[in-house]
Amino acid sequence: MLESLPFLSATYVGQPIWLWMAFLAFIIFLLWVDLGLVNRKDGVVSAKKSALMWASFASLAIAFGAYVYFVYEPDPVYYFSPENLNRQAVVQYFTGYLLETALAFDNIFVIGMIFTFFAVPREYQHRVLFWGILGAIVFRAIFISLGAAVVNQFTWVLFIFAAFLIFTGWKMIFGGESEMNLEEHRLLRFLKKRIRVTETIENHNFFVRQPDPKGSGRLVLFATPLFLCLIMVEVVDIIFAVDSVPAVFAVTKDPFIVYTSNIFAILGLRSMYFMLAEAVVSFKYLKYGLSLVLVLIGVKIIWNFGLYKAAKDLTGAPLVPYLEPQWSLVATLLLLGGSMLYSWIRTRND
Repeated sequence: MLESLPFLSATYVGQPIWLWMAFLAFIIFLLWVDLGLVNRKDGVVSAKKSALMWASFASLAIAFGAYVYFVYEPDPVYYFSPENLNRQAVVQYFTGYLLETALAFDNIFVIGMIFTFFAVPREYQHRVLFWGILGAIVFRAIFISLGAAVVNQFTWVLFIFAAFLIFTGWKMIFGGESEMNLEEHRLLRFLKKRIRVTETIENHNFFVRQPDPKGSGRLVLFATPLFLCLIMVEVVDIIFAVDSVPAVFAVTKDPFIVYTSNIFAILGLRSMYFMLAEAVVSFKYLKYGLSLVLVLIGVKIIWNFGLYKAAKDLTGAPLVPYLEPQWSLVATLLLLGGSMLYSWIRTRND
């Protein structure tokens, strides 16, 4: 059948077009089930319901990991060794998924601040995050496509990623807390000057029709603060993608693994927000574990691609042994799990 449809049988960054389309169709189906069936009516999403939703998305992410291990056909060009490709792919997939999920914690805090700034009622927050997820799927596809083209054409870019990740990890520990000043945000001020915006949020609509303030007697289109909130949520995702996409490319060069691990983590973000927004301060030491993971990944790039591969290409003998992907997964689990456990111990009496 695919032979009669040459477009679907073509490949994109190492995988057939039909596989990319099937994955996107599956994600769109999940989002339709979410907003069209499970959360069709406005309402406050309880912590219990959020936990069940997150567990469902996490279970799907794990099931997809089984697909990567048993069915997926990795392109050897994206892997360091041609042996045990599926084992490498599944380890890199879960490492990327865990890393993206951990990075989402900072996202939760900033999204909560945005909702507070725009005074978004809790019953409308799920709708904003839903459409924010759709935007994130598109923007991550763009970033990852560009990243794949650059990384696989110029391997030395990985050393820039390594330096960036080490710097980011150092900044997370010693750079102090940085807050987004929404009152003075340039994009927000630009939008308020260029489009009509209502003063309050009356319903879940992003746009409403109201009488023309110029007195023409016509009903004209107004954006609501809910639309501005959605724009800022998208801006936050783009800002966080600048950190997260290089971090995942440092784990794996396979664009399909990068994208799928990103999307499954993003799908769980919305549920994580409603589940953990009230308790995000209880994980205040998580950033130290995450910063160490970023530094570790940066060092691993220098180790494998510099001290091992580059030295082997130049002299015929590597300076250090090659670090297998599973060690990154083990270190990520230990550092993130340890920092979360330490956070719980230190804050359990608060």
